[in-house]
Amino acid sequence: MKILNILISVLLLSLVSFNSYAEKKISPMTVDGTTSVDTAEAKKLFDQGVLFVDVRSTKAWNAGRIADSILLDSKTSFTEQALLAEMKKSDPVVIYCNGETCLRSAAACKKAVSWGFAKVYYYRDGYPAWKSAGNPVE
Repeated sequence: MKILNILISVLLLSLVSFNSYAEKKISPMTVDGTTSVDTAEAKKLFDQGVLFVDVRSTKAWNAGRIADSILLDSKTSFTEQALLAEMKKSDPVVIYCNGETCLRSAAACKKAVSWGFAKVYYYRDGYPAWKSAGNPVE
């Protein structure tokens, strides 16, 4: 009976672990009120001088980022006032993080739209895709 209980416990733990893995969060493809852009479109905006906002952590920022982007960590410093210090509500802005498994850029885009920023570009693929494409990084 004891062995049966142990086997059942192991099986249940395995199922819980599998479910956690299967439920891995994936960022949305679009965010209402924004324009979703891929890497090629993001590069065009970069070439036009549009502001890029990195909403990852300081640690991720220090490890590498899109050239000339600014850091507004979505968990600590991404506020309406901080964004207004960098741009007007009518200016375009590209918001990014660490790709499809990073939910920060989607959440930050949603906030920016709710604050009245009118030209928000959601760059879902973020820094990993930008770097892989050979685009400018720091």
